[in-house]
Amino acid sequence: MTNGSEEEGGISRRKILIGGGVGVGLLVSWALWPRRYLPNMRAAKGEHLFGPWLKIAEDGKVIVGIPQSESGQGVYTALAQIVAGELGADWRSVAVQPVPPSPLFSNKLLAREWAPAFLPEKAGLEAEQGPVATVVNELATRDMFVATGGSTSIRQFERPCREAGATARVLLCQAAAARWDTEWEQCQVDKGFVTFGKKRLAFADLVADAAALEPPSPIPLNPSARNRLSGRDAPRLDLASKVDGSVSFAGDIRLPDMLFASVRGGPTGKTTLKSLNSKAAFKIRGVVNIVKTEHWVASVATNWWAANRALDAMAPVFVTEGRMADSVKMTDALANAIASGPGTRMVRQGDVDATMAKEAATRVFNADYSVAAAVHAPIETRSATADYRDGRLQLWLASQAPHQAKQAAAKAIGIDADDVTLYPVIAGGSFDRNFDNVIAAQIAVIAKEVGRPVQLVWSRAEDFVRDYVRTPALGRLSASLDQDGTLAGMTVRVAAASSMRELANRLDGENPADARATAAGEFDSLALEGAVPPYAIANLTVDHFPVDLPIMTGPWRSLAHSYNCFFIESFVDELAQKAGIEPLSFRMQMLVNQTRLARCLTGVASMAGWDGGISGSSKGLACHSMRGSHIAIVASARTNETGVRVERISAMVDCGRLINPDLARQQIEGGIVFGLAQALGASTDFEKGLPTVRRLREIDLPVLADIPEIIVEFIRSDEDPGGVSELGVPAVAPAVANALFSAAGVRLRELPLLSRGL
Repeated sequence: MTNGSEEEGGISRRKILIGGGVGVGLLVSWALWPRRYLPNMRAAKGEHLFGPWLKIAEDGKVIVGIPQSESGQGVYTALAQIVAGELGADWRSVAVQPVPPSPLFSNKLLAREWAPAFLPEKAGLEAEQGPVATVVNELATRDMFVATGGSTSIRQFERPCREAGATARVLLCQAAAARWDTEWEQCQVDKGFVTFGKKRLAFADLVADAAALEPPSPIPLNPSARNRLSGRDAPRLDLASKVDGSVSFAGDIRLPDMLFASVRGGPTGKTTLKSLNSKAAFKIRGVVNIVKTEHWVASVATNWWAANRALDAMAPVFVTEGRMADSVKMTDALANAIASGPGTRMVRQGDVDATMAKEAATRVFNADYSVAAAVHAPIETRSATADYRDGRLQLWLASQAPHQAKQAAAKAIGIDADDVTLYPVIAGGSFDRNFDNVIAAQIAVIAKEVGRPVQLVWSRAEDFVRDYVRTPALGRLSASLDQDGTLAGMTVRVAAASSMRELANRLDGENPADARATAAGEFDSLALEGAVPPYAIANLTVDHFPVDLPIMTGPWRSLAHSYNCFFIESFVDELAQKAGIEPLSFRMQMLVNQTRLARCLTGVASMAGWDGGISGSSKGLACHSMRGSHIAIVASARTNETGVRVERISAMVDCGRLINPDLARQQIEGGIVFGLAQALGASTDFEKGLPTVRRLREIDLPVLADIPEIIVEFIRSDEDPGGVSELGVPAVAPAVANALFSAAGVRLRELPLLSRGL
């Protein structure tokens, strides 16, 4: 078996010198070198493997291996549903098992979509096909880019899951046909049985014989992706364990003789630990050890509360060199970047400069929009459990990049990544927070130092301090309108940190400070995701102005779509008002070859009783397309003495063929609530290098009483499944801002909206 780790860390983007003059032909030849990867799912006694995704037990239980991180999005259920539907299993007999990273589960789609940031040296990486895509696919496989993100789980793995279920179905039919002396093609499967006329045999009776057979090639899939299970509501497989408390998160792991740790570091940047009062820490009952490194200190105790109190008692002092994060200075840096550049142009259509110049000055409009740094704030702070013995590390951790987590842990204590065993656990929320693998390195160091099993849980304050926030951003938009109100030209300038370049550097093994410094000032095309309007605009430019900010940044639910949609949809609403055209009509006249998004707009208008957003109506409209899916939202909102009150949100969604409609609804509704949090809070300022928030109550998250009536409808579609888990987020904030304009005539251009003190 080849595991893709010919040297520690695998074949990275640097190691193949992809930007160093290597010819495309040579790269393609390298990509086509033969490799063979074997399944890493193990069969217990009485179980039989059917490839990397599936095993079937002799009692009829069907176990689906899941490589993706489950953080509430329902990926355990959706992927299992695809496999079981193609297999013909009884849903009541289906279970899931998280599997360790393997090249067989590499997320090639996410690698291709993120390639502009992860492999910026090579032009044309956005293309889905061609020589470069072949190389990216192979890099993802050999580097074990097993990653959960970008709403790619279904889009990447539907086909492999279908093939896994179909392979087992064919083998079971072959085993049954051999007993009945008939052709296997004449057999059918239904709810865990193979049938032929009135004859039937349970999977349990056939599994041993079937596992010894060789499947035909190619494997015949069901004629339609919709089958008895896929495309229908099915109960979530993780629901019962979450309700009864039996599910194990990283903080639920209990090992014999285990200790508990809490950790503290200083401000982001070049920060070192200067001093601490260890004697005061050991006065806390239960404290057994203190683990120090150059950048952080951890206390270890017989319970977590004692460990965290010990950190307060020892009062560690940190020293930071260079710039300290400060919100006022970062706001100035964003404005200066757009004003003085240089920027990088990603989109150029027509001649915007000529269009702007020929129009009367009164028909050229400009507006600035800004968003604050957004925190992830999942319910579960970063947590991990580890046991180091005899040069090997066992690690229980929720990670969106588990192979990189293993590498980080191994590097921290000087062992080989193959000597790290990672047990994936369910995450208590993430929103892309769990791409951060700093905790894997910390727990490895602590476990090796104390020589006993140990569990590390970050305090809420530490989770905020160590957060890789969604970058603050500034959008400067200009547009010209013809005399009849037609949008003739638009410029979109976005100043933001190069967050995805920074993430790429971290996943490639750089420490966070170096990863940020290397990415600073570099063009990041993914910072412009969602900045290209879906409308037919003859003259258009879209530019990124990278900003060197003294904070760590990273992906956040819906990535750059979260702020760019706010910029675009707010500005389009302003232009509609300047043109004297009703906002829905203004958008519809520009939606050329965008029939799916147009259907969402007209559908939500009908659902919500759209009245044109007239003065005093309190209704606002916004729409967005991303990851192959489309959404339109109408929000009803007003201001009152306590701030903003959102009364109702209606959404019409087209995300292609649905695997599980109920899961899709959950994700859209959850995304809408997350988008509402972005509109009203979920952000932090920075002072003296540290975020100003320390507790959940300080980030103005909407509470249950703030949640409006949410109505979601789906357009039935046979298009390939699109992304769902992030789709509900981007359009909420502009819809609410547009609603507040219709309610009170005040145009809000900053997120969170409460920053205006409404």
